[in-house]
Amino acid sequence: MLPDLLRRKQTHFVLWRPRETDPPPAVVLGTFQNGNPPSFAEHRRAPLRRAAGFPDLWEVAAAECGLLDGQVYHYWFEVADSDPRRQGRRRILCTDPTACTVDWRLLAPRLPPYGEDDRDPAAVVGFFGGALIPVDPGGERADWADDPAMASLPANNKLVIYELPTTWSRLQEFEPGFSLGTGTFRDVRALIELDAESVAFADMPALERGRAHLIELGVNALELLPPADSFVDREWGYATSNYFAPDHDLGFPRGHASPTASSDLASLVKSCHRNGVRFFIDVVMAFATRWSYETVNFLDFHVHRGTGDPEEDDRQDFGGALFKYGFRTEGYDPISGERRSMVPARRIMLAHLSRWLLDFRADGVRMDSVVNFGSWDFIQEFKDHGRAVWRDRAGEQGLSGPAAEQRFLVVAEELAVPVDLVRQHRVDSLWNEEFKRMVRAAILGRNDDKEPSFEWTVRKLVDCRLLGFEDGAQAVNYVTSHDVEGFRNERLFNFLENNGVADKERRIKLAFVCLFTAVGIPMILAGEEFADQHDLPLKHPPKQVDPVNFGRLGEPWRRGIFDYVARLARLRTTSEALAVNDTDFIHVDFEQGKRVLAWRRGRAGGETVIVVANFSDFGTPEPFNGRSEYVVNNWPATPAGRRWREITQERDVPTEWAGREPIFPWEAKVYVLI
Repeated sequence: MLPDLLRRKQTHFVLWRPRETDPPPAVVLGTFQNGNPPSFAEHRRAPLRRAAGFPDLWEVAAAECGLLDGQVYHYWFEVADSDPRRQGRRRILCTDPTACTVDWRLLAPRLPPYGEDDRDPAAVVGFFGGALIPVDPGGERADWADDPAMASLPANNKLVIYELPTTWSRLQEFEPGFSLGTGTFRDVRALIELDAESVAFADMPALERGRAHLIELGVNALELLPPADSFVDREWGYATSNYFAPDHDLGFPRGHASPTASSDLASLVKSCHRNGVRFFIDVVMAFATRWSYETVNFLDFHVHRGTGDPEEDDRQDFGGALFKYGFRTEGYDPISGERRSMVPARRIMLAHLSRWLLDFRADGVRMDSVVNFGSWDFIQEFKDHGRAVWRDRAGEQGLSGPAAEQRFLVVAEELAVPVDLVRQHRVDSLWNEEFKRMVRAAILGRNDDKEPSFEWTVRKLVDCRLLGFEDGAQAVNYVTSHDVEGFRNERLFNFLENNGVADKERRIKLAFVCLFTAVGIPMILAGEEFADQHDLPLKHPPKQVDPVNFGRLGEPWRRGIFDYVARLARLRTTSEALAVNDTDFIHVDFEQGKRVLAWRRGRAGGETVIVVANFSDFGTPEPFNGRSEYVVNNWPATPAGRRWREITQERDVPTEWAGREPIFPWEAKVYVLI
């Protein structure tokens, strides 16, 4: 289960596939020295040797490096620079490409022509009991004591995912505007754990001690936008620099003396599990930005632009270096430990996935922009490897079969929605951008641009099988995603504002009813649950980085939306009717300007959910007159001893009113049998 490369790293400093080996690469070891600025005290410079049987694997045993037991070491590898975009083959210090911890407080010294912004952070490792152990710079380790069993986590068909960026903001009290901050791993934990304390946002009600925003909301999966380390300072992280290490900034709250990224992330994941929340990682694998393999062996791992490399095509690197997922060679395989034919870039990415599934116990993966990988075969290889690692972990806990398979998910993001990716089982699930486009048209009372009628717009947004999906767990639906730049992609509040809608509250609630009662896995972009709005002007390009302002939850009308969404989330995570694909439209009314549709979810003879949605200005005349009614055709009979309950308003419905209640403009009602 543990990749051979990570197993070797328990006893050796290991460097795979350095391009230039004469003279041999070396490890430069030392200790962090506090100061202003901090400094590096070199302990040992040890040359690496070829591992027996593998000319492309270089290592030196920790036992040969004179390490002291109980000491934390910072280190770099000294290699000849292989980056063809730079002149010469100078010896420079670079980060261990598979470092489990990095410390950006110590940057490798580099001489001209390299600039200050070229310097690599030190890798960090502890030496305890004769073994090299992943630790934080202060010696802290991940603590998994009392982590709940995997069987206690929710299955895929009952998930509600919360997509959380790390850039947050607050309104300023004494002057107009707002200030930006970073929600670190500890701040995120304060959204989940009642007794956890936020470091940077403790003044916000949603993060104050004694509150647990995500638990109150009722979501049961957290997707943290890329948690792997990025050189970008305290932003979303779509510029991964160190794939095996959690982000230094997210583990280094301002004011703290030392970063604790690994132990903080472990605490966050464990808090998720204790509260029945699965943890998803977001991975960026089309390109890297300043990963040290650009120095160690650029041409084996990355596409050299402008040289006619067939893997370049139309792929976008967004300022980074594209991965070379088609270059096959023979050599050491970091997964099996054997000599074999393999694609180096693919195999290192599989090893990185193992690190996150084993050491940080992630329960799901979202792959960013998979069309930019340039390889559907690799996408499937990545999914299959993740599932194999998950099965091994689950098997150790006695969990197997469907119970294990349903508690792990690999999701691909591609806005063109190539459904064949799931139909060919290359991934488990796919972002359904079609849902976002259609639901936004629907809450404006318009047909989707691709549909011939309003009715089919609603039918397709409610049942993803009409778009080619085969199961609800294959589609991740959302009303907004983090891609908020560009036309019709903005936050829902701004989308409605830009379309001249004054009563935003009703339309936002209507959109969430569609989201939570549609076939598919609902996902909420952080802040949409209380109608957050843009704090930064949209710019395209570059990509919009819009902060989440949890302070807005204090506004009464936004709090009302939050409570409304929370009721729907609790229904979605518990309802058997919404966990299956079965969907039946029982009522369609387009007479006299009305756009009213009703759909039933659930299997015949089982639990039932009925939605009555009004996408128009029509309202029942004199709705509060006890004799006023709107009749929904084909309403099912109420079984003896049962009654209907309307979820959005949390009220019981008299039997004689079932299917005959007044309706209001731009409103939806959700009924369940109790």
